[in-house]
Amino acid sequence: MTVKNTLQKKEEHSVKFMVGNDEVKLSASIIRNYLVNGSGAVTDQEINYFIHLCRAQKLNPFVKEIYLIKYGTQPATFVVSKEAFLKRAEANPQYDGSESGIIVIDKDGEIVNRKGGFYLKDTEQVVGGWAKVYRKDRKYPSEVEVTFDEYAGRKSDGTLNSNWSGKPATMIKKVALVQALREAFPNDLNNLYTEEEQGDIEVPYIPETPVEQPTEPKQEAVDVEYGESLV
Repeated sequence: MTVKNTLQKKEEHSVKFMVGNDEVKLSASIIRNYLVNGSGAVTDQEINYFIHLCRAQKLNPFVKEIYLIKYGTQPATFVVSKEAFLKRAEANPQYDGSESGIIVIDKDGEIVNRKGGFYLKDTEQVVGGWAKVYRKDRKYPSEVEVTFDEYAGRKSDGTLNSNWSGKPATMIKKVALVQALREAFPNDLNNLYTEEEQGDIEVPYIPETPVEQPTEPKQEAVDVEYGESLV
């Protein structure tokens, strides 16, 4: 005789943690439905790593401090925003400001370090970026200079991708700044990397508008016959 029993659907495991004054709740379904960028299907291992990284580093993916990119069967990429780097540095009481800029070859063939990102596209070439980050407890700033060709993102045919061809000064300046921030605050920023530092990753367009954190529906009871698979 078949006996029926009313069972509760297995509740999905979720992780809650605080980022500032905000509570963040992450689960596999929330990540898959709201936080994956790109066309790929993330694995359970990639989801677990993303949750661990967000919780350990106190990053809120719903306000775009960190995001997950997945294409096809390629490994997922975890990217932190430059704004998250700056917020983390500014929260440290020893932070004392920063400077950044670009390195160009000017019309006379001279290599010039220039503050900010201004250059003349027709007569000058961006070849690098530089940054300085100051700490109140250090005599000298953390200084970084980076080469454009080492980080420029390229497509499979070797040409620059849209971000690096359209905004070379902005992109390389960001690379220099986040590296200087990480060097100045290794305990706060270790193992965190931005999109610009991963030049070979073609990052999809991601709106800056925060994602509203979803409310998961209540678990519904279902009838299951003994001997019937629950999977």
